[in-house]
Amino acid sequence: MFVWERPDWPTWRWDEGRLASSLAAARHEQGRLLGRMEALGLRPRAEAELATLTQDVLKTSEIEGVRLDPARVRSSLARRLGIEIGALAPPDRDVEGVVEMTLDATQNFAAPLTEERLFGWHAALFPTGRSGMSRIRVSQWRDDAGGPMQVVSGPVGRPRVHYVAPPAGQLPEEMARFLAWFNAPPETEPVLKAALAHLWFVTLHPFDDGNGRMARAIADMALARSEKSSQRYYSMSARIRTERKAYYDILERTQKGNGDIGGWMTWFLTSLRRAIEGAQETLSAVLFKATFWEKHAARPLNERQIKVLNRLLDGFEGKLTSSRWAKLAKCSQDTAGRDIAVLLALRILTKSKAGGRSTSYSLTVTRAPARRR
Repeated sequence: MFVWERPDWPTWRWDEGRLASSLAAARHEQGRLLGRMEALGLRPRAEAELATLTQDVLKTSEIEGVRLDPARVRSSLARRLGIEIGALAPPDRDVEGVVEMTLDATQNFAAPLTEERLFGWHAALFPTGRSGMSRIRVSQWRDDAGGPMQVVSGPVGRPRVHYVAPPAGQLPEEMARFLAWFNAPPETEPVLKAALAHLWFVTLHPFDDGNGRMARAIADMALARSEKSSQRYYSMSARIRTERKAYYDILERTQKGNGDIGGWMTWFLTSLRRAIEGAQETLSAVLFKATFWEKHAARPLNERQIKVLNRLLDGFEGKLTSSRWAKLAKCSQDTAGRDIAVLLALRILTKSKAGGRSTSYSLTVTRAPARRR
């Protein structure tokens, strides 16, 4: 029996007393992080939000096995947030849809969540009307024409069924009830409402695909409401990606349970606290970048040098060679060599010990590792 098959559905139960310490810890970390961010200038806050949202879009997609180009995600977000990051990567429709949904959920958190809005998110996620090679119903509730909606794993022919969602015929009534509850003033603590919203939506599984990403966007929307702020400085999706197996395990246990969701609530609150603690690493990177440019503000650097240095400061993957410099800066190999030589002379860059084509370059000073508590 799944939770939605129980006679008392949709009655959700949990012991608030048992959640008190976990909730207090998560709320404390929320307030502490927001307080630290308020103390920063506008530019560092914008940089931190851009880094957080980039991570959020990448990780919510990775949870579903979809890998997006980080540069295109960052570029798409910067364009919409009005943040100057230099040359922008060309748009990518797979990226644009997730970005649009993420920003609508968090920037417009106070607006009601409606059927029309959910259909808009779904259309943004699947602009071609396909999920991979399969055609799906877009901006419509699923119809179960191919059989019940199931969450399965395992090889073809021997699948393991983890969950079966409510029949499609029940969805109009079920979604109307969910949306009315979500938009009503919270009768419980707002962070707990975010946890329940995530669980409830993914339990209904109303679409052919995209339910996990939309459930996480709804949770982020509820968390923004709990903070009364559209600025996002931590990523629940990044935390869930780290604990992906535990995430799916607790979902399965809860959806096969008796309506007591204390285990799910505890897991969500613990993950939230860890997500906020993990944001300290993002904040450290932002502060390091701000300090770096304050130190080198008077240096006579050209646009190419500034652009590539920002890529290094934002977390450049792999090794920076002269050929990669030329590609990033869109210049010749000779020009790249001259740009690098100037930065070596200024002791902004350091050359690796390897010679020849293996020669690479890195920032002379790196930030200290984030403190773990």
